[in-house]
Amino acid sequence: MLERHELEAFLTLTEELHFGRTAERLHVSTARISQTIAKLERRIGVPLFHRTSRRVELSPVGRDLYEELRPAWTRITTAVARAVEAGRGLSGRLRVAFTDPAAGQLLVGVAQAFRDRHPDCDVQLREAQMPDVLPWLRSGTVDLALTCHPLRAEDLVVGPVLVREARMLAVPAGHPFAHREAVSVTDLARVAVLRAETMTFNEALTLVGAGEGVLTVGAHARRYFARPDVAYVRLTDAEPVEWGLVWHTGGATARVRAFGDTAVDVVRAL
Repeated sequence: MLERHELEAFLTLTEELHFGRTAERLHVSTARISQTIAKLERRIGVPLFHRTSRRVELSPVGRDLYEELRPAWTRITTAVARAVEAGRGLSGRLRVAFTDPAAGQLLVGVAQAFRDRHPDCDVQLREAQMPDVLPWLRSGTVDLALTCHPLRAEDLVVGPVLVREARMLAVPAGHPFAHREAVSVTDLARVAVLRAETMTFNEALTLVGAGEGVLTVGAHARRYFARPDVAYVRLTDAEPVEWGLVWHTGGATARVRAFGDTAVDVVRAL
């Protein structure tokens, strides 16, 4: 196998047909280029160049080798450059999911601030249902998501908390809890508590309205999910609902980290 410096020396000398200019392009000495080409020719077993005191020319074998190598080397260097850009660059495309109208509204402001900072990066927002978040992050459908914590998995990175809000209880409109100003966590032992992780939020609220159970929600649900069959009651002595960005461990690119930093700055400025 040829080493990288041998490939670069051969391809550059083929294009320049001059040892001095080749050395300048590769930022090495002329002697280094001469030694590299001589070593390469010994390994291959035939001359790749015909040299005189006045000129350098490709041999037939050298020309054939160049025609085979140049397209392949171009593809390799292009692929590497794209990979570096994807990992370290701040251009290209960033796909961000949100699971809630309030989260989507916050992301609109964060995305605009990010575009102002990094105009070469296109931010695409996409709504996801809670059951979609993990599969989308793992498959690369989206790069990160703004969702309700906790969303824990070994292959996920959980960013800083961006928003905290009071925890409330969604109950059927005709339920005795609906007529109270607040309920406590201990009251939950008397009712069936639904879990929204395996269904859409509207599906969960439909079950609440049908009397199938109650659902813990964030305070914003009163504004964004007002329904005649559901009442929202303050849940005392409960931890607040926390929202933040999450992304896959294999997708922690410069774009993802920069978007997370922008989100923190936007929230602090509110």
